[in-house]
Amino acid sequence: MPLANAVPNGTNPKPLVGITMGDPAGIGAEVIVKALADPEVRRLGRFIIFGLDEALEFAADQSEINPFWFRVPHEAATRIESGVIVADFDDCPVFSPHVHCASAEAGHASMRFLDAAIKSARDEVVEAIVTAPICKESWHLAGYRYPGHTEKLGHAFKTERLTMMFVGGKLRVALASIHQALFDLRNSFTIGRVFQPIDLMASALRNWFGIEYPRIAVCGLNPHAGENGLFGDEEKRVIEPAIVMAREAGWFVEGPYPADTVFWHASRGRFDGVVAMYHDQGLIPVKLLAFESACQTTLGLPIIRTSVDHGTAFDIAGQNIANPDSLKSAIRLACHAALCKRIQPATPQPVPAQWEELPGTELGDDDEAEA
Repeated sequence: MPLANAVPNGTNPKPLVGITMGDPAGIGAEVIVKALADPEVRRLGRFIIFGLDEALEFAADQSEINPFWFRVPHEAATRIESGVIVADFDDCPVFSPHVHCASAEAGHASMRFLDAAIKSARDEVVEAIVTAPICKESWHLAGYRYPGHTEKLGHAFKTERLTMMFVGGKLRVALASIHQALFDLRNSFTIGRVFQPIDLMASALRNWFGIEYPRIAVCGLNPHAGENGLFGDEEKRVIEPAIVMAREAGWFVEGPYPADTVFWHASRGRFDGVVAMYHDQGLIPVKLLAFESACQTTLGLPIIRTSVDHGTAFDIAGQNIANPDSLKSAIRLACHAALCKRIQPATPQPVPAQWEELPGTELGDDDEAEA
């Protein structure tokens, strides 16, 4: 059954999605205008933009796009039946088409946009939040100590189990560790740290992507996935016990596999998702396949949150050259996930007693013949 038709009686078939503009000095307004100017994207849902109408108008004028939204004061933004509205924070006098740098004023503004979207999600007005990029330095100058969106959202929803997942091309990749020096990882590399992204990713693939029985591959940490302990014992000591825990929780999980081959198999449909052990291990294949169109989502929150996979790009802001493809992907993912979430059963589906075994257990070793 098409997702657009699989909605409860009396429910608008198009999900209502909140989009935060991010830092007013960055490219947020530009990519929002360009993304939603695409009729195919705009047809996917109904949208409330939390931001500055003046910045959006300026971006539209630069791009020669006729405004397609209605402006309302931010305190009056409520559920809408169709189209796009801007919840305008016109009491934030921070927009200037010629200023593109970090500032306390911009930090306060971007936090207000996010807080309004969070409240809207708590009040069950919006079904998902899509975030344009913020500037961490602006938040710091404004007195906020959150490193980024993820930590702010985790605090707002009192959620500690959070995992970042990237979607690009045919890959879905969750990370066991994010912004951490590799030499420091050994001090915090635990079974729970590997189990968490497997568990949260599997739940998200079922509830947000509509994959009833997701298949997940787990990367090794060391070359050749440790080669049975020859190149480190983390696979035996940490990763394999985490995989056992995930299987006992009812998930289909395979690994640990050498990272230099598993993404090739995942990109061809053998797995629905891959869990990488550290930032670059997971991000390099995603960005290789979808540098401009990849997006990310935060797993573990009680709401759907997706985001662009880039920053504020102060260096090109105001020049009408920003690429909106990442935001388009984030909007598509948010709309699809919101529709999937509507039709999920109240309780998880039972896991089959016998999983279909994947052909073979070895993914191959591309440098097997090394001298």
